[in-house]
Amino acid sequence: MKPFIKKITVKKADLDDLDHVNNVRYVQWIQDISKEHWEKSVPEKLNNAVIWVVQNHNITYKGAAKLGDVITLKTYIAATKGATSHRVVEMRNEQTGELLLESKTTWCLLDPKTFRPMRISGEISAIFADKES
Repeated sequence: MKPFIKKITVKKADLDDLDHVNNVRYVQWIQDISKEHWEKSVPEKLNNAVIWVVQNHNITYKGAAKLGDVITLKTYIAATKGATSHRVVEMRNEQTGELLLESKTTWCLLDPKTFRPMRISGEISAIFADKES
């Protein structure tokens, strides 16, 4: 499926006690790019018709980012089945190309009125398969 890409410059507030990007910040960036990809890709009517919740995050940390580093974040939907979507997020150091992190997150689609899982429609799948973000 087509990827969505953005860049982030590491700020002082992103750092932990070792002067590396804090793991909690990485999780926030995973959440943020996932939400941004969804919101920029779907019509507003569809955005308001469903809710996504995380079922599972699997994060592998491969390297450390430091103050001033520019990080390229790339996300895409790897697969969908029933009510679940499997999203990958990769973060790389823009200058060196080093892979800093890879996450695989399972998201579940919910009906906003009942909060029950609902099948991912062909309309939603088609948006992410066919649209360059």
